[in-house]
Amino acid sequence: MPASQVPADVRAALTGETALTLLRHGELELEGRLVDASNATLRAVITADGVTARCVYKPVRGERPLWDFPDGTLAGREISAYLLSTQAGFDVVPPTVLRDGPFGPGMCQLWIDEERQDDPLLGFVPTGEVPAGWHRVAAARDEQGHPYALVHADDPRLARMAIFDAVVNNADRKGGHIIVTVDGHVYGVDHGVTFHTEDKLRTVLWGWVGQPLPDDGVELLEKLRVELSGRLGSTLAEHLTEMELGALAMRVDRLLATRCFPEPNDDWPSIPWPPI
Repeated sequence: MPASQVPADVRAALTGETALTLLRHGELELEGRLVDASNATLRAVITADGVTARCVYKPVRGERPLWDFPDGTLAGREISAYLLSTQAGFDVVPPTVLRDGPFGPGMCQLWIDEERQDDPLLGFVPTGEVPAGWHRVAAARDEQGHPYALVHADDPRLARMAIFDAVVNNADRKGGHIIVTVDGHVYGVDHGVTFHTEDKLRTVLWGWVGQPLPDDGVELLEKLRVELSGRLGSTLAEHLTEMELGALAMRVDRLLATRCFPEPNDDWPSIPWPPI
């Protein structure tokens, strides 16, 4: 059965261990390549025990080497982001596994259907039409020279993602990497350029710069710090270097010490291109 014909309640139930079991053991049938991706990114239908869904499959052999990420694989960073998100309680990364596929080992992630929103959480708006309470991130102009602003909502779901990105040192949080589901859950995708030892945070979620972290964000960071000294730290060590793990712990400690959202790094572009 094609994934599009799977009842919505069945697709919605694909969470937790159910989704992970499907991703690990399901049969992959490739549908095509996502041509906008810079590395080989394939969409597939995955089926096991009568359950069918869509997924994204990124084979390691299709990764383009990056001079500033010489260690490990992008797929390993993707699974690390998922493990950290899940075990620390951020819950911002869709179910993700490492598995063999038609083009060898790679990352396999559950495909998340995005809600068609009349009022998206972020984007470009005319400078004089920024919604009340929204955060301005950057100024821009269109092809005719009209002024626009890159803005995002003052939404706790985005704030949680911003904290997560600061922790994993996400170098590519574009607007297109933020997905809102039909039930209102906010997911982030494309975490291949994360966990660098140097500060490379590049994101469209700069609206809370210097502001105090929310209480629930501090609780997540405190839980994460404990987890890094235990099972999560051991699991991440299978994919990240010792220096990367040390830098990860330092970022968590810094956030807990300041209890504020981080400032952009003047030595590194703070907003990805394209932003959306």
